[in-house]
Amino acid sequence: MVHQYGQFCPIAKSTEILGEKWTLLIVRELLMGSHRFSELERGLGQISPTILTKRLETLDRYGLVYRRRIEGQRGYEYLPTDACQQLLPILLALGKWGMDWTRENMEAEDYDVELLMLYLERSIVADKLPGSKAVIRFHFTDFDEMRNWWVVVDGDAVDVCTTDPGKDIDVYINTNVRTMTEAWMGQTTYRKAKAAGAFEVHGPTALTRNIKSWLTDCVFADLPSPSEILGQVQVGKL
Repeated sequence: MVHQYGQFCPIAKSTEILGEKWTLLIVRELLMGSHRFSELERGLGQISPTILTKRLETLDRYGLVYRRRIEGQRGYEYLPTDACQQLLPILLALGKWGMDWTRENMEAEDYDVELLMLYLERSIVADKLPGSKAVIRFHFTDFDEMRNWWVVVDGDAVDVCTTDPGKDIDVYINTNVRTMTEAWMGQTTYRKAKAAGAFEVHGPTALTRNIKSWLTDCVFADLPSPSEILGQVQVGKL
């Protein structure tokens, strides 16, 4: 049951649809290309299947999602509509605000290695790798279990696994989850992390000289800050 604020304000009407827990993160995943239930679960982590089902039903009911049966298979895929697509600049602005104002609220448990590896998988630029192929092994020093992760790139196919794929390694990265997260998000640089002794990378110079050439930064890293945007526009009354 969607909470009703009883106001004509468009912000109130918008948050009646988007303000429930998990809803904006589901929209985030939809806009990042997760269309199947299992893909959404992977990107959302701790969400229960029941809650995910309910939130998708709400988004479907209000026209943000088109639910389509997967041809020849059981189950559905969930496709963002135009209304959902138009939330992208809003989410980008919200993410940039979070980059600027929420760092002090970060807790140790927020540094989720599974979510980090999903984001790194999405950030690989295959055509910047020789032959569009590579195997990158990440070793996280702050974990007792699941310390080693492999990213296997073969053209458009990018797979992340926690078991040795049995392939030759092109790049070895030794670090901790927080350092890797902050470097990817643009809060530090790989060079600074390396100088601080928190980041090691080994492999051929063609791949290790400029990691950012084949592993792009978080999308929020290059956005202007809210203060910069506010300086360019006239703010009216909401």
